[in-house]
Amino acid sequence: MTISRREFLPLVAAGSLVAPRARAQSHPARPIRLIVGFPAGGPNDILGRLIAGWLSQRLAQPVEVENRPGGSSNPATETVVRAPADGYTLLLVGPANAINASLDNKLPFDFLRDIAPVAALTREPLVMLVHPSVAATSVGELIAFAKAHPGTIKMASTGNGSSPHVSGLLFVMLTGLDLPIVQYAGGGPALKAMIAGETQLMFEPMSAAIAPVKAGKLRALAVTTRERAVALPEIPPLGDAVPSYEASAVTGIGAPRDTPRGIVERLNREVNAAFSDPAMQARFVESGGAPLPGSPDDFHRVLIEETEKWRKVIKAAGIKR
Repeated sequence: MTISRREFLPLVAAGSLVAPRARAQSHPARPIRLIVGFPAGGPNDILGRLIAGWLSQRLAQPVEVENRPGGSSNPATETVVRAPADGYTLLLVGPANAINASLDNKLPFDFLRDIAPVAALTREPLVMLVHPSVAATSVGELIAFAKAHPGTIKMASTGNGSSPHVSGLLFVMLTGLDLPIVQYAGGGPALKAMIAGETQLMFEPMSAAIAPVKAGKLRALAVTTRERAVALPEIPPLGDAVPSYEASAVTGIGAPRDTPRGIVERLNREVNAAFSDPAMQARFVESGGAPLPGSPDDFHRVLIEETEKWRKVIKAAGIKR
């Protein structure tokens, strides 16, 4: 079909024949929403607001954080899955996304299929904590004590299927220890119970673990990443004592499936620029996580690896929601 010049010009004016690359270059032309699936004031919310502020400056448009907490119902992820794929609705991706993919078979979406990875933000270690009353100053000593006294070390969990819960299950799976799990309604109550001595062992994200460790209220035996953490450089990786152990809380930015590649790549570049900024580097360290630079494809591979790892743990433990 041949289009006349008279027919062609209105189409251009309306944007119908504008190439995807040109549309990506004009993005954003209005404010962007960053959906965070956690209440305001928590570690994930703080990280989301940190990167939202950075992107607002870089994109010359407000990036507004919108909190959609809801736990197992995943309202934040579902909001982004159902949003137009135009780059104006983004998701703060967290470890729950990789865990819930196997924990909940009733989700109205497939995370790996329906969310386009934009950029990773941080990989945060968890810290293996024990109460000071526990007669162990190393992971090896803890394992020996738990084997000699099965069932006496109780492990606190921040909820069924939470990152601390599955990190603890991975430890149990690799060591074969008998560690009764006590579930609490969130990180705050679990940490309070640990400090009070109601439980003796806990896996807690670095951002929340630093204060009680520094205050001497709890003892850190290991970090769960393969490398030592900047925030607690004297604490060894758990993998030194339990080969193949690795767990972390990976965060990043996602968008609806089919978001134009040019928009995804632009957002990825702006996020990665934050990792070279000294002030932002310091803020990331304060958050407890290590920056995780890379392309959208790199982030996609990380999400696949995390989802598969927790699928195996959840299946072995037989937990479900």
